[in-house]
Amino acid sequence: MRLASEMDHKAVFTALEKVCEDNICVLCGPSESPYGTITKRLVACMRKIQQHGRALEPVVASFAAVYHHYDFDPQTPGNGYRTLVKVLQSCLVHIIHKGRYIASNYSGAFFRAEHNATEMEAYCSALCQLRALLYLAQQLIHDNDHGQLYTQQDTDLSDRFVQEYSSMHKACFYGRCLGFQFSPALRPFLQTIVISMVSYGETYGKQQSGIGTAALSLLTSGKYVIDPELRGAEFERITQNLDLHFWKSFWNVTESDILSGFTRIASNPVQVNITLTVPPVSLRLPLASDPRLSTSISPPIAHWGPGPVYMRLISYELREGQDSEELLRLSQSDVGPISSPRLPWVQKKPPSPWLLVHFHGGGFVAQTSRSHENYLRNWSKELSVPILSVDYSLSPEAPFPRALEECFYAYCWALNNCHLLGSTAERVCLAGDSAGGNLCITVSMKALTVGIRVPDGIMAAYPATLLTTDASPSRLLTLIDPLLPLGVLAKCLNAYAGSDFQTVQPAERRGSLSALGRDTALLLSDLTQGASNWIQSFLDPSRALFRSHRGIDHRRASAPAATVTSADILHYPDGFEPLRSECHAYVLPTSCPVMRNPFVSPVLAPTSLLRGLPPVHIVASALDALLDDSVMFAKKLRAVGQPVTLTVVDDLPHGFLSLSQICKETQFASDICAARIMEVFQPESAVGKPSTPTDT
Repeated sequence: MRLASEMDHKAVFTALEKVCEDNICVLCGPSESPYGTITKRLVACMRKIQQHGRALEPVVASFAAVYHHYDFDPQTPGNGYRTLVKVLQSCLVHIIHKGRYIASNYSGAFFRAEHNATEMEAYCSALCQLRALLYLAQQLIHDNDHGQLYTQQDTDLSDRFVQEYSSMHKACFYGRCLGFQFSPALRPFLQTIVISMVSYGETYGKQQSGIGTAALSLLTSGKYVIDPELRGAEFERITQNLDLHFWKSFWNVTESDILSGFTRIASNPVQVNITLTVPPVSLRLPLASDPRLSTSISPPIAHWGPGPVYMRLISYELREGQDSEELLRLSQSDVGPISSPRLPWVQKKPPSPWLLVHFHGGGFVAQTSRSHENYLRNWSKELSVPILSVDYSLSPEAPFPRALEECFYAYCWALNNCHLLGSTAERVCLAGDSAGGNLCITVSMKALTVGIRVPDGIMAAYPATLLTTDASPSRLLTLIDPLLPLGVLAKCLNAYAGSDFQTVQPAERRGSLSALGRDTALLLSDLTQGASNWIQSFLDPSRALFRSHRGIDHRRASAPAATVTSADILHYPDGFEPLRSECHAYVLPTSCPVMRNPFVSPVLAPTSLLRGLPPVHIVASALDALLDDSVMFAKKLRAVGQPVTLTVVDDLPHGFLSLSQICKETQFASDICAARIMEVFQPESAVGKPSTPTDT
C-alpha cells in the first residue's frame, strides 16, 4: 500500500514538472505573445510553481515513508500528516489541469488570458502556503515522540504555531482556491457560506430583523461573487480577529423560520417534534453497582443557580407515552409537533426498546437542536428510534461546566422518564458531533464518577477531545479551512473555558428564536436598502475592503501588529518564506487551566475516568482540522483496553453531518454514523466486523 502511494506522489510531481516545462516553452515561444505583461506573469508563476514542486517532492517522500506510524491501525489510514500530503496533492492536481489547459489553448481566439493568469497565481500562492505547512509538520515529527500526533510538554512549540498562524497570509484559500481540497460537490456550498458571511458582516449590527439581515446580505453579495480576491481578503479579515457574537449571530440565522422550513421540506416528516422545558428538580437514580440503592442528581447550578433544561423530542412514529398529559405539560410552542399526538387517527406504536440522546455541535457557542433536525429526522426514521436532543446553554454566557451539567441532567432525566419519550430505554446511545461529541464522552465519564448507569454506547462524529491550541499536524489545517479557522476555534474554546468573557444569566431561553422571529414586515424595505447598497458597492468596490468591518473585534484589530519574520517564529529552509498577511490576527492562547480539565479535554483524562466507558464509535473526516483529536482519543481508549472503533471518511469538512443533504458524499457519511448507532442498539449485528472499520 505504501509503495503504491509513493508511486502516486512521484507521478504527480512528474506531471507537474512536465506541465511547467510545457507552459514555459509555449509562453516563451519564438512568436510574439499577444498578451504582453500577462504572458510574463504566467511565465514567472510557472517558474515559481516549478521551484515549489522540486522543493516539495523530497518532503512528501519523507512523510510517505513514516506517516503510517501515526495511524490508528493498518486498516484505518488517517492522521494529520497523511491529510497534509493529500491536500497538497489536491492543489497540485488543480495546477496540473489548469496548466494543461493553458498550454493547449494559449493561442486560441477565446483564451481568457487575464482570468487564467490570475487563477494560476492564486494556486501558486496556495502552494507556497502549503509548502510552509509541510515544513511546520516536519518540525512536529522531529519534536514529538514517535507515533504521537501532539505533545503536551512543548507549549513553546504550540505558541509558535499560533504566532505563525497570526501572521501568515490566508486569503488565497478563501478566494479562487476556496474548497479545492474537498469533494467537488461541496465547493458551491462552501462558496455560498463564505460569500454569505462576508456579506452578512456588512449588515451585522444594524437595526433590522434576522430575516431582513439575511435578505440584505443576499443583495450585497454580488461583488463577492464576481471578485474572488475581495471575497478572500474580507473573509480573512473577519476570521483573523473575530467578534464571537457576530459568529453566533451568523450561524443562528440558519435557524430562522424560513430557512428551517426548507430543512423540514427536504428531510423526512415526523409524527412528533416538540420542545420540552424540564424544571430543575432533584432526581434519584439507582446505582449501577447495586440497583437497590440510589443517588441524588442535582439540577444544573453552575454560574447562576438552578434553571430549566431545554430539549427536543423527535420521533418518526407516534409511540405510547408521547401523547401523555405529563409530557405535553412540558412541551413548548416554538415549533410544536409536526402532527399533533392528540389526533385520534394517528396510530400509536408501542415503546421502542431503544433511546437516542443527542447533543448538537456548534463550538459550544452556537446552534441548537433545530440546526440539526435534518439528519435527526432521517435517523429517527432509519433507526426507528425516538431521539431526545438537548438544547444546552451556550458560551460565552454559559461557560463550562454549565453545558455539561445540563447534558448530564438531561441524560438522567431521560433514564427516569423514558416512558414519556416512547422508549423503554433497554439500550441507550449518546450521539453528538464536534462539541456534542465531546459532551457525549464527558457525560459518560460523569455517569461513571457518580456511579449511575452509563449509556450502552457512544457515537461521536468528529469530536473535539483536546480543547487547546496545542499543535498537531491536522490542526495546521486551521490555516486554510473555511469552516474552522484557528481564530474561530480559539475564540470558541476560550468562550467555553470562560477565560475571556464575563458570565451572565440569560434573560431568556438560549436557543430561542425570538430575535429571528420578529415581524418580517420590514423585509421589503430591507430588500430596497440592500439593492441600493449593492449598486453602491459596484460604483465604489474598494470601500467594502477598507471599511471598518462590523464583524471584527476592533479592540484587537486596532492594535498595531509588530513586524513578524520567520526568524521570530519557526525556521524555514534558506530561500523560502511564506506569504504574510497585512492584517495580523490576535489569537488568545488557550492557556486557562480549565482547558486541561479531563471533563473539558477528555483525551487528557486519566485511565480511571476512561475504564468503564461504553463502546465508543468515532466517525472522523480525513480533511477535518480535528482529525488528530479523534485518532489520539481512539488510541488512548485502545491503550486502556476500552472498546473503540474509528472510521475516517474522505473529502469532507468538519461539520459534515449538518451538510448531509448537500451531496451523496455527506449523505454516505451520515449513513455511516447511523450504522454505528445501530451497532450500539444491536451489538450482535457487529459480530464478525473488523474492530476498527474504515470507509476511506
